[in-house]
Amino acid sequence: MAEGLFRRLGSRGHAAGKAFPVALDEEEWRRKLSPAQYRVLREHGTERAGSSPLDKQYGAGIYHCAGCGQPLFSSDTKFNSGTGWPSFWAPLDEAVETETDRSFFMTRTEVHCGHCGGHLGHVFDDGPQPTGQRYCMNGVSLDFHAGETPPSTTDESTSNPAAKP
Repeated sequence: MAEGLFRRLGSRGHAAGKAFPVALDEEEWRRKLSPAQYRVLREHGTERAGSSPLDKQYGAGIYHCAGCGQPLFSSDTKFNSGTGWPSFWAPLDEAVETETDRSFFMTRTEVHCGHCGGHLGHVFDDGPQPTGQRYCMNGVSLDFHAGETPPSTTDESTSNPAAKP
């Protein structure tokens, strides 16, 4: 309840006016998501630190948006930030978008799914190299696919000189 009040006081909208490839009405989102997922992904909530088993998940795989299934982060970029939330130093290419979050009387950078607009967490400039960033994500907004590899983002004909005619 207080979280909603602070969000209104922060005058922050949900990816204001942007159309996403996956767009459901709020009733469809409520049917699709668990109450905890809905609170985080659709209402910009935050799960309690240390409550997600994904914080301690370090197996190989890909983390997807729990709302739409979009691949978001590779386990290759996951690290233990000590914050109690799953943290990554980089997302997959074009998987997430960011916007300024002025809730709770502070300014942060919100991270949301680039496919459905679901709130994932925030990104901070105190992460490890090579990016120096810490994508601090709510575990409930993620779905881990063990053993999956990242989608290919390079064209072999341009990245492998031997493949050129």
